[in-house]
Amino acid sequence: MDKFGGITEERIRKAYEDGEFDNLPGMGKPLPKDTMEGIPNELKMAYRVMKNAGFSPDEMDVKKEIMTIEDLINKTEDEMKKDGLKKELNAKILQYNSLLSKKRIKTNSSVFKQYENKIEKKFF
Repeated sequence: MDKFGGITEERIRKAYEDGEFDNLPGMGKPLPKDTMEGIPNELKMAYRVMKNAGFSPDEMDVKKEIMTIEDLINKTEDEMKKDGLKKELNAKILQYNSLLSKKRIKTNSSVFKQYENKIEKKFF
């Protein structure tokens, strides 16, 4: 343990002995449920960053669906299927924008779109 770690441990021990932790809020109550229980450890930090930025797992799921539909449109040669996929894409984009607008996040800014695309490339 380094010098500062020892000092920290000593101060915590002294505060505990002096009873400074006795009247903390939530004492004796169970810890809150882990909201990231089913998420792999290597993805938890990315989810926290997205959550702190105002995005929820629902929004991320819809965005993944949008990206999948866009890939299908680009790979599909049948025009009838493309038209159906484009309608589905429009519905998903409306759903995504609705989720963001509930949080008062504007999606029409070009700066927002560029930043959003950079984040998507890193995480998806």
